[in-house]
Amino acid sequence: MRLPGRLLALVALTLLCSLSYGQSTTPLKVGITEVPPFVIQDDDGTWSGISIELWQQIADDLGRDFEYEPLPFRELLEQVESGEIDVAVGALTMTADRENRFDFSHPFYQTGLSIAIPPVPETSLFSTFRALVSWQFLSVIVGLAALLLAVGFALWLVERRRNPEQFGGTPAQGIGSSFWWAAVTMTTVGYGDKAPVSLAGRLIALVWMFAGLIMVASFTAAITSSLTVSNLQNQIQGPSDLPGNHIATVAGTASEEYLKEQRVRHSLYPDLTSALRSTASGDTDAIVYDQALLQYRNQQEGRPLTVLPGVFEQQLYALALPEGSPLRESVSAEVLAVTESPGWQATIDRYLGRRD
Repeated sequence: MRLPGRLLALVALTLLCSLSYGQSTTPLKVGITEVPPFVIQDDDGTWSGISIELWQQIADDLGRDFEYEPLPFRELLEQVESGEIDVAVGALTMTADRENRFDFSHPFYQTGLSIAIPPVPETSLFSTFRALVSWQFLSVIVGLAALLLAVGFALWLVERRRNPEQFGGTPAQGIGSSFWWAAVTMTTVGYGDKAPVSLAGRLIALVWMFAGLIMVASFTAAITSSLTVSNLQNQIQGPSDLPGNHIATVAGTASEEYLKEQRVRHSLYPDLTSALRSTASGDTDAIVYDQALLQYRNQQEGRPLTVLPGVFEQQLYALALPEGSPLRESVSAEVLAVTESPGWQATIDRYLGRRD
């Protein structure tokens, strides 16, 4: 039996509306990874952060329900590539490799890599005095005094009878005079108030004068090393200083790719907190990571590191969707709408603080 044309059109329209309604009401699977301040899990289990607020605004504007699926970072990338989740929300850097694996929306935040190092001690009168009374400096002084005493004692043994006017008296007086002579001779001051007269004494004096030149140079180097050792503990001032140092970063991130490309020795950590603490404890010399994330986590940890000013390797954050996703155009349009709105900068400032 053939159905009338109008009835067929009505059935087709009903089926189309049903399919459209089912599609629009199916909750989207939104993959997230905790990465403060872009994705933060609050104490009550709810989620907040820059990226979370962005996505919630997008979902509201699109009229779509969604469900968050917390995932480790590597699984997040794998599942967006396989299409198991509809969109990945976080602090995902747009890279050529990732663009070949899945699609990105329009970027919503611009940042770059930054370097954090252990705090550089301030140079002050107190720090200089503390360096002068350090064990390294005092050990040099004690060693030098022992050497002067040994040379003075040897001179006193050969001069005490031949030259009693200058090195005579009690043993303490004679050795004291010899010690004084050894000191002024080593420093090339040479007051001339005391001088050996015996052949053995003059041979000792000749040897000591040449040895004194070496001793003064060594002593000067020891003092310089003691006073500047704190300034030499960290010579990293920018990305060009990274080679030759041991750098910490987080596994599977753009910062890891950068360190590999630059052939910089590095250690990988599962999260930013453990990487940051490795540098603070001295296990690594510095940490390289996204500036916004690094500054935020360093502040949360009580500022154990100094984040160097400036960024390198400019990066863009975006939402990630499976390749060919029908949501890409609408999501990208909403990203532009939200980020161009007057309230977007206020959201950024609320989490990261106002940047002048």
